[in-house]
Amino acid sequence: MTSKACIPRGVWVLGIVSLLMDVSSEMIHSLLPLFLAGALGVSVLAIGVIEGIAEATAMISKVFSGTLSDYLGRRKGLAVVGYALGAFTKPVFAMAQSAGWVFAARFVDRIGKGIRGAPRDALVADITPANGRGAAFGLRQSLDTVGAFLGPLVATGLMVLWAGDFRAVFWVAAIPGFLAVALLVVGVKEPAREPGKSPASPISRRSLARLGTAYWSVVWIGTILTLARFSEAFLVLRAAGLGVPVAWVPMVMVAMNIVYAATAYPAGKLADTLRRDRLLMFGLAVLLAADVAFALSSDWFMLGLGIVLWGVHMGMTQGLLAAMIADTAPADLRGSACGFFNLVTGITTLFASVIAGILWVSFGPVATFACGAVFCGFAILALMWTVSRGT
Repeated sequence: MTSKACIPRGVWVLGIVSLLMDVSSEMIHSLLPLFLAGALGVSVLAIGVIEGIAEATAMISKVFSGTLSDYLGRRKGLAVVGYALGAFTKPVFAMAQSAGWVFAARFVDRIGKGIRGAPRDALVADITPANGRGAAFGLRQSLDTVGAFLGPLVATGLMVLWAGDFRAVFWVAAIPGFLAVALLVVGVKEPAREPGKSPASPISRRSLARLGTAYWSVVWIGTILTLARFSEAFLVLRAAGLGVPVAWVPMVMVAMNIVYAATAYPAGKLADTLRRDRLLMFGLAVLLAADVAFALSSDWFMLGLGIVLWGVHMGMTQGLLAAMIADTAPADLRGSACGFFNLVTGITTLFASVIAGILWVSFGPVATFACGAVFCGFAILALMWTVSRGT
């Protein structure tokens, strides 16, 4: 795999769509807690409830949309609906007069995220040859992550320029959201369903039985990995605890996402030439090293090393896991397979973050990252066992 020409045009379009929507969303999400607490006077507890319900909604929606896309045999329409829901919520944030407005907008926005996620990933697999899926998923993930760090940077610049006018920034955030929807509508052509093939229920016992051992092995490994990779909010807290000035703390996530974006595509291309399970094992080893670096951090050098390693791990594994799901699931069940994997790992992330928080409060940050390293070791052992069994 060498060159841009190896990746279908539709994958590039889907990647740019993800970039635009992430810029739109992160411009708002990076400022939303401050807007709720400052401009609207919402309590920290209420903010936590809003965010928790919003993220849970996104996870649940992924399963239903993925299954529906399998049943219909069409992915693009659901992806358009999901992106459109996200775009149309952006002006609501700008007009919000109470927490209720924000709650409604976040709820609909996360439904949109859930609806588009699994069909979009299944569509990437549908339009990409099997020997190029690593690069395709890596490219889409890389472009998505570029949006994740550009959004907060743009929002910060506009806040400085406009003297802290939240609503003005939120109005601007709507622009890339609507551009994403328009680009998806005109820029992606979905493969036609095979002639004479009638839809079957993806949730029937017969269909679920077709998700074989190889698929469930990927789900199992991804679940253990997610226990080791708790919320990235703990990276920010670690930086603050080591004395990084408050004004510079957000740069932790910017730096991590820059590394993530820079490594996702090269790692994806590498996955098309090497055994994917071996590459995943190396990615797990990088995460273990990142946890050790954060646990031992006493100065900015070790903190920076941990941030870089965490970003490299994300770049190596996120697109790779998506490609492995696509490889191991039947073509007509890819939406359901992606949706279920996202649901399981999303729920696991919540549990992992709760465990990390309890350890942080009870024993300190060293215990949190040490526990992450232990779970990472378990994930490596589980992957070695799976590989040795040939599944």
